[in-house]
Amino acid sequence: MSYINKRKHNKFLLIILIGILFALTIISSTLGVADISFYGSMKILSSKIPFVGKYISLEGISNTHKLIILNLRLPRIMLSALVGAGLSIVGCVFQAIFKNPMADPYVLGISSGSALGAAIAIILGVSGVTSFAFTGAILTTLLVYSIAKTGTKLPTNTLLLAGVSVGFLLSSLISLIMIFNREQVEKIIFWTMGGLNTANWKAVFSLFPFVLIGGFIIFIFSKDLNVMLTGDETASTLGIEVDKIKKLLLTISSIIIAACVSMSGIIGFVGLIIPHMIRLLVGPDHRVLLPFTALGGGVFMIISDTLARTLVPPAEIPVGAITSIFGAPYFIYLLIRNKKKVM
Repeated sequence: MSYINKRKHNKFLLIILIGILFALTIISSTLGVADISFYGSMKILSSKIPFVGKYISLEGISNTHKLIILNLRLPRIMLSALVGAGLSIVGCVFQAIFKNPMADPYVLGISSGSALGAAIAIILGVSGVTSFAFTGAILTTLLVYSIAKTGTKLPTNTLLLAGVSVGFLLSSLISLIMIFNREQVEKIIFWTMGGLNTANWKAVFSLFPFVLIGGFIIFIFSKDLNVMLTGDETASTLGIEVDKIKKLLLTISSIIIAACVSMSGIIGFVGLIIPHMIRLLVGPDHRVLLPFTALGGGVFMIISDTLARTLVPPAEIPVGAITSIFGAPYFIYLLIRNKKKVM
């Protein structure tokens, strides 16, 4: 495919993804225990669009439906899209830095630190579970980096091993906490399985700057990520400050993970399979891959969360279980397909 045709292809895919994201937002807002029509939901959402909303009449639509759409469902949809985008971006970065297709956002044990913080908050009975989870994730990041750091360098293999080791240690501590606090086991397990049932506008506005600013900074270094895929030595000879860029990207990525996990719990496979799927569509160039991955992650999470809250109403399935049901078979398929290529 020529460069011009490839650009046209990518623009077409981008328009499709944005259209899907918009359509899913409307469709998802109509689904739930309260029966709200697609037309009614679209009118309520359109009424909040600047310069357009003043022309939309909401006559005949109950205040209850307005509250459900604008204060319950829409913030949850927005939060799920942000979490999906954040996890997918980080998964894409980690796969490039570690040069490992199995790398995902949780490979450094940050999710275990967040889960430990949440577990402590739950057994203490405090209301700030999100704050405890975020603090646990940040402290874990600092611990892993301090273990892996060698002088001024941060070897990726050592970092990976440190993350896995610390993650297992913290998971063991969570298990001990659950053994000695059996009455809180259900709450801890449900949190670790991931969920967005506590979503609100405060959570959306809190997470938005982390994903937007963090994602933008990562995108600035997309060309460097492309060069680093050729190997650290080659990148260094081409003038790339590999260690500095790695430290910066890993730090930004870790902060994004900490923010996402503290809001949603541990949601698996999003940051693992979405970069793979998007890479098949647009190629390995991170200048294109990163924004497409963010959109793809948002679409995937909205679908998963909508299924989580609508499959067995009024009960909810942890969204992490839904993403795993989708993610695990697809990843197994990728492994089998790659194995056949090697043979």
